[in-house]
Amino acid sequence: MAFKVAVVGATGNVGREILGILAERGFPASEVVALASNRSRGTEISFGDKILKCKVLDQHDFSDTDICLMSAGGEISKEWAQRIGAQGCVVIDNSSAYRMHAEVPLIVPEVNADAIVGFRKLNIIANPNCSTAQLVVALKPLHDKARIKRVVVATYQSVSGAGKEGMDELFTQTRAVFVSDALETKKFPKRIAFNLIPQIDVFMEDGSTKEEWKMVVETKKILDPKIKLTATCVRVPVFISHSEAVNVEFEDPISAEEAKDILREAPGCLLIDRHEPGGYITPHEAAGEDATYISRVREDPTVENGLSFWCVSDNLRKGAALNAVQIAEVLVNRGLIQAKRKAA
Repeated sequence: MAFKVAVVGATGNVGREILGILAERGFPASEVVALASNRSRGTEISFGDKILKCKVLDQHDFSDTDICLMSAGGEISKEWAQRIGAQGCVVIDNSSAYRMHAEVPLIVPEVNADAIVGFRKLNIIANPNCSTAQLVVALKPLHDKARIKRVVVATYQSVSGAGKEGMDELFTQTRAVFVSDALETKKFPKRIAFNLIPQIDVFMEDGSTKEEWKMVVETKKILDPKIKLTATCVRVPVFISHSEAVNVEFEDPISAEEAKDILREAPGCLLIDRHEPGGYITPHEAAGEDATYISRVREDPTVENGLSFWCVSDNLRKGAALNAVQIAEVLVNRGLIQAKRKAA
């Protein structure tokens, strides 16, 4: 059975990545339609060995489309997701618009695939925030073993998390430094070249940022509402891949060696942890890869049953595009949807 798939936001970083991953993984698609705004009409985009021409979102009929992968921002999702779902097309949304909606499952397939059945109420499935996705992939197998009480995480998030404009700003500012030009700040609140910015998204009343709040509430929804989590999210001058320094306190005893053995076998995880210079993963090495990489696993002697580790993943892939395609694969592999059009 093959499915008609629409990709909304096809010209963006994540949209292009979705198209690439659909082709790489051989998703059973009878047709793939690239959709974007009117200004991108006719833009040519690669899909495997084919070239797709972008069509306009508000002119597309979703009544014969089976799956819509949306990555065009929260406002577009708020306007379109329920309208598309009402036409019988399952929406997998990469924005924050529906993540905390009571009738929308928030899914990371390696962690809570069984929760996907709740999609039928609105025909919408939410993809988590990029920093949350890699975190819960690493936490899930450890939680199953020793029950997590509390997590303290500091993120080191690449500029691609802010879209093409963020990547362009890092590039132009870096070049300006070397040629002694004036630096322009447009996308970020402060200079990003050769700098760190301890703010991602807007500030909230309690002094945390919305990105930090997302990590708290999404981890609870995906993994366990009893988990206490605090986050500090930092933008760093890296193009692709988010990194996280994670400290975890457990209910039950768990050693570093036990944790390593668990993570070696955990779905979606890849352990690279040698106690030598370079015996760990960096964001540069994780770019373009599917795995959530774990390094620097060690016991924390300052608390009972504590561990610390380093976690890195390509935010455009596992943090967004790959996770969305994996959700679509769960729908297909579990027989949760049927193609509207039968193959000839």
